[in-house]
Amino acid sequence: GESAKTVGNIPLKFIETQDEIQADILLTNTCAIRDNAEQKVWHRLRALRSHDRNFPLEGLADMRDCSGEEYGDDATETIHDRKRLLKLSKELRKQQQNQNQQPWKERKKRIIGVLGCMAERLKEDMFQDGTADLVVGPDAYRDLPRLISVLSAPSVAPSLVSSDNSVDCVDSGDEKNAAVRGSAKVTPTIPTERAVNVQLSLDETYASIAPVRANKEDVSAFVSIMRGCNNMCSYCVVPFTRGRERSRDMESVVEETRRLLEEEDIKEVILLGQNVNSYHDTSGVKRKRKGLKDNNDVEIDSDSSQKGTNQSDNSGYETSNPGFQNMFRLRDGDGRRFVDLLDAVSQLSPELRVRFTSPHPKDYPPPLLSLMSERPNICNHLHMPAQSGSSSVLERMRRGYTREAYLELIHDVKRLIPDVAISSDFISGFCGETEDEHRDTLSLMEEVQFDQAFMFAYSMRERTHAHRTMEDDVPADVKNVRLNEVISTFRREVQKRNDEVEVGKFRLVLVEGEAKRSSVDNKMWSGRTDQNKRVVFPDGAGAFFTGEEVNSMLSSMLNSGTLVGDQRPETMMLEQLVSEGDFLNAKVGLSRGDYAVVQILEARGHTLKGRALFRSSISGFEQLMNMQEWRGLSKSPHSALSDLSDAVLTKRLIL
Repeated sequence: GESAKTVGNIPLKFIETQDEIQADILLTNTCAIRDNAEQKVWHRLRALRSHDRNFPLEGLADMRDCSGEEYGDDATETIHDRKRLLKLSKELRKQQQNQNQQPWKERKKRIIGVLGCMAERLKEDMFQDGTADLVVGPDAYRDLPRLISVLSAPSVAPSLVSSDNSVDCVDSGDEKNAAVRGSAKVTPTIPTERAVNVQLSLDETYASIAPVRANKEDVSAFVSIMRGCNNMCSYCVVPFTRGRERSRDMESVVEETRRLLEEEDIKEVILLGQNVNSYHDTSGVKRKRKGLKDNNDVEIDSDSSQKGTNQSDNSGYETSNPGFQNMFRLRDGDGRRFVDLLDAVSQLSPELRVRFTSPHPKDYPPPLLSLMSERPNICNHLHMPAQSGSSSVLERMRRGYTREAYLELIHDVKRLIPDVAISSDFISGFCGETEDEHRDTLSLMEEVQFDQAFMFAYSMRERTHAHRTMEDDVPADVKNVRLNEVISTFRREVQKRNDEVEVGKFRLVLVEGEAKRSSVDNKMWSGRTDQNKRVVFPDGAGAFFTGEEVNSMLSSMLNSGTLVGDQRPETMMLEQLVSEGDFLNAKVGLSRGDYAVVQILEARGHTLKGRALFRSSISGFEQLMNMQEWRGLSKSPHSALSDLSDAVLTKRLIL
């Protein structure tokens, strides 16, 4: 895509390229949650800066001429053989030195920008070693064009400055070789080598900016609904890099989702936020107390913190259960909560899957869980970061709940949403963690049997409560041993759970595309279940059973004694299907974006393997699962009757 920015009367044109070697502006989005993430960023920045030496911008044309390759004007064209190009670069640089020519590296270097949380945390320290030229925090992205324009400002030769302090427009780059491009007068802009904006905002949500999807073929799309965090967990740097919580107005979120659904034909939307289920839209709410600033929260100590009484501030706010509490009390209690937004988004279309991440366990009130259990297109997957299974560690982490409160929530979730999948986060080796506290985490994992987990060794972060008040006293080797035990426990339990729950089950899978190991001779599809588990399966066109197989299965079912004499509509329809005999003659293959009913045949690690049975829809699959005959088959998935799954009721439900 293209965009433009004007400095004075000089337009700067931005054109996206897929090849970083050709780019003269390189922007890197960063994370600061762990030290390992930051080390990867530093390594990446050094690699990007090396392009100035290995592939200088001014030398690209010379190298292309020497290579004999033809390149058009399209900036998205790429250079495929970097090794050969690097060799040419060294040869040409050597020729320049022999001929006393100006080296490329002294002419122009790329602008390397660092964006996001690491930029916010380190600020000007990001400029060390000359790896970065531009540092922009997460709330200052609107300022990017201006900051880049300052770094890209045209060089101005003193002789070109007029008496009125204006200059003729000149080509950006080396002053000695500047060519006058016109006689337009502009105010002189002094080029700078560094630019920074790390100002956090109390109200920036980027609600007015429509994101550009990098891959239009993706069946899923992300929609950001809120930013920031008020929880102030003692180990976490997010409140200091993302600022306070602020939410987009509900109408803008719904409208963006509607546009993605209607104009880009997405099949799944993922609502995003640092604490997505803490969403609180106060736009349009009249102030009940005069003299208070909007969206301003006040920190309170744990003795007086807001208890989760499920009606804590008479404004409709509820915590997950009374065992949860907030470190911050919201002054503006009125407004629309996450359950209201989820209700509105899920009503846009019954065939639009709705997910959300990343939440906090304290904000799963009963109305939210009830909505999820009632609405088929809201996915049965909840991310519930526990961080630890020890109440004493949770207290030091300032998580606002105990082990008992968390387990009570898990019980409520599984009772209201029986087919739910639960994922979590765990930190090993937090400050002061004892062996017994570590064992508490292992026992929690065994009791809950999480379907997915993100597990890390503790990494002390500057500016956090733990950094100010605690000691990182668990040795690194002990952290690694405990982390390995956590990972092993998770893998053992998830395999056990998948064998018990998934194998033989019928799942509705959203086809995302061909699997990595798909081939022309063996086409394989990959997609995700309602529970956010990846499934790989052969192409549906070749996996459907034949009519003879289905007729045999139906006959077996009808003669098994289970359905004899049963005059329910579903049974009568099965009999009619048997008598028709050729109801599977019309087969339609699968494609990206289809919903396919897949029978799970095998579970290995995080990936499930199955067999595509037929295309369906969210509403159709819901009807199918509610039919007693189908539920009976699902209870005995390994019997011969379960093989009926490709065709029973298909004619009525297939789209």
